Amino acid sequence: MADRLDTRTPHYDVAVIGGGIVGSSTAYFLKTLAPTLSVCVIEPDPSYEFCSTVRASGGARRLFSCPENIEMSNFSIDFIKRFPAQMAVDGREAPVDWVEGGYLFIVPPAAMPMLEAHALRQRALGCEIDLLSPAQLKARFPSMYVGDLGGGAHSPRDGWCDPHSLLQGTRRKAAALGAVYLQDRVADLSKRGTVVTEVILASGARIKAEAYVNAAGAWSAQICDMLGLPLPVAPLRRFEHYFTAGGPIERLPYVKDTERLAFRSEGAGFSGGLVDSEEPRGFNFYVDHGYFERVVWPAVAHRFPVFEAAKCHRTWSGLYEQCELDGNPVIGSCKGRLDNFYLNCGFSGHGMMHAPAAGRAIAELIVTGAFQSIDLERLGYGRIQRGEPYAEEGIK
Repeated sequence: MADRLDTRTPHYDVAVIGGGIVGSSTAYFLKTLAPTLSVCVIEPDPSYEFCSTVRASGGARRLFSCPENIEMSNFSIDFIKRFPAQMAVDGREAPVDWVEGGYLFIVPPAAMPMLEAHALRQRALGCEIDLLSPAQLKARFPSMYVGDLGGGAHSPRDGWCDPHSLLQGTRRKAAALGAVYLQDRVADLSKRGTVVTEVILASGARIKAEAYVNAAGAWSAQICDMLGLPLPVAPLRRFEHYFTAGGPIERLPYVKDTERLAFRSEGAGFSGGLVDSEEPRGFNFYVDHGYFERVVWPAVAHRFPVFEAAKCHRTWSGLYEQCELDGNPVIGSCKGRLDNFYLNCGFSGHGMMHAPAAGRAIAELIVTGAFQSIDLERLGYGRIQRGEPYAEEGIK
């Protein structure tokens, strides 16, 4: 149950705006690194009905090109594997149903040199990566059509979990450590010079803090607008589908291609979709039930002909917090513009998998004044100010 404010103005060391997986991870690591800090998390909907986390596919992978993303995945995947015991509260474990099903990136011939270069970088950072020729892909996944492929990269130690359980387990643990969850909505923020001074809530209550963290996901640009801070993050609607094949097919890893097709095995069927990067930005949760047949079905049936007779059983929508500059998150402080304001947003579909590492990073920055575990300086707000993209290469 969310705590209710009294008539006084409460003062916290840190106020986290947004109680999804990124905000809750930030609160957890703040209380872990500095247990005496007072931390509040402002979350308008504890049911998380429209939260991006609970509408996610739950995937976590190391197949990135930017070293920062690879390192964040290394930490986060290990954290998710240890999650049930590490995040236990009062002896009650926090299961998240981790499945080490692997990831598979498949590319046309022209993209193989890039995939090979990425594999060298990933292996140098401790990742297990198998580069597969078309013949090796066919031998490992016999239902796949490989005639137009140059090969693929398979990361067998990656996988997926239940994102709802990950969120609830993180929130429960953060609260057990003393983080206060407030059920309210941020209506405005006040500042004096380069210092944020207080949060004004929709209920009329006010909160003061020494530091503020914007972890509002798809709503993060709205929070920044209240402070006159430009942030190129916008909500991008995407669909997830649960579907079954028309005949027998082997279990598949999380398959992704250069056209943004992405799906994986899920129970007796498959879960996934194909992101339309040209989708108009906005808070749109309308479900287009014809999207699977028009867009996804042709793509999966081309790659795996057994899906010619696929049946879609359910479609749901969710939002990416899309960073329009480069698709990478914005993690860090805004010193020089807002000295006590921190950003942990813009994950562009990678929020769940990188939340543990990003939460730890912001906690380190607030507690010690610098990144300690992974240097995420290149993902900071500076690149936004300079207009200098730092993007992933190839498959996003």
